[in-house]
Amino acid sequence: MDTPDWVYEAGFYHIYPLGLCDAPARNDFSARPAARLEKLHGWIEHIQWLGLNAVYLGPLFESSAHGYDTADYFTVDRRLGTNQTLKALAGALHERGIRVVLDGVFNHVGRDFWAFRDLQAHGRNSAYVDWFAGLDFGQRSPYGDPFAYEGWSGHYDLVKLNLRSPAVKQHLFEAIAIWVREFGIDGLRLDAADLLDDDFLRELRAHCRALKSDFWLMGEIIHGDYRRWANPAMLDSVTNYECYKGLYSSLVDRNLFEIAYSLNRQSGPDGLYRDLALYTFADNHDVNRVASSLSRPADLYPLYLLLATMPGIPSIYYGSEWGIPGERSKGSDRALRPALDLDWMIHHAPQPDLPGAIRRLMDVRREVPALRRGDYRPLHVAAEQLAFARSLDGQTAIVAINGSETAASIRLAGLPPASQWVDRLNGEVITTGGRSEIELSLPPSWGRILVC
Repeated sequence: MDTPDWVYEAGFYHIYPLGLCDAPARNDFSARPAARLEKLHGWIEHIQWLGLNAVYLGPLFESSAHGYDTADYFTVDRRLGTNQTLKALAGALHERGIRVVLDGVFNHVGRDFWAFRDLQAHGRNSAYVDWFAGLDFGQRSPYGDPFAYEGWSGHYDLVKLNLRSPAVKQHLFEAIAIWVREFGIDGLRLDAADLLDDDFLRELRAHCRALKSDFWLMGEIIHGDYRRWANPAMLDSVTNYECYKGLYSSLVDRNLFEIAYSLNRQSGPDGLYRDLALYTFADNHDVNRVASSLSRPADLYPLYLLLATMPGIPSIYYGSEWGIPGERSKGSDRALRPALDLDWMIHHAPQPDLPGAIRRLMDVRREVPALRRGDYRPLHVAAEQLAFARSLDGQTAIVAINGSETAASIRLAGLPPASQWVDRLNGEVITTGGRSEIELSLPPSWGRILVC
């Protein structure tokens, strides 16, 4: 894989702007632009304080409601501001050394998309009849249109694009070129990547790398073999939903064997994805907040310790660094995507100490190259304890995690001979006398990161 070098150094902060910035639920397409996106300038210092150096911004371009129902790929959603508003924000992030990744929603558009409106107005005579998948003038759509079309996963407010159409590809590629030229973006997260045409992904990769040699492409993949999409011809990375589930359920069920199995399957000595830098996360805009998935608030600490040290590119979803709750309700994701006030969160959050713990973890990750690029080797697994080693260029980091609310002790064997190990997380030194086996005490709901 020729994954851009900067990605291995990245820690992401994921923001859903329409939610955080408290935009109206629907776009009336007539109101004057409101520069709500300017609110994010006030979050930049917090993002850096957490030790993160990349931002993934959810959908930003003109849409009907939630942002994934695009109406115009070339214009920032008026509920968030203008193209100049986004340009100023991207510039401010880049000035602070923070990479900018946007949502690329290319599988489908909304019913307010201009070309679909033309199709509704002109029918068979529209110049855009080949822009949409499954178009059939012999049937009617669920909305009563005099034609049928393919919707995303049966949702007909999301109209599937025909990505084999040269005109569609040209339109999307021109939009990306403008995003790179005007906003200087560093990559894209591709929505519903499993549904994107393979040839489209190959052409997309070539196009983006021609625009910017270190451009990063990451796809949203829920199920399947990640190499099907993350390979030298298509994407650099995909969302690691396998480990997303294991991160919280292993702690809820007091069964760290689950996440240990996934980590070894993916990244162990015979791992399927040893050379892939997968996008790792504890929650996002589509799933319950991790604080609502866990049974004990204390579990947030070993969870983020694991997220920061396991193979992959860690991502924190805005607000979850304070342990805020949020659960999907039937037919609505709004509870997952709330408006937040930064000052209020700092002073009144449910878990006020958690951001400081995450900062410590990200500091250690930044200071220890083996945690960013090293290989993975399991050392110990029990119901509530897990230990593994990551090694790179003569440096070894041992991560030991305790999911119990009481202190624990584990024995680790087969370690590199060293006279001492430095616990970079807790500031302690463990003298071993060169032994390859140590007895290690672990604090409750926390752990150690030993480095030699």
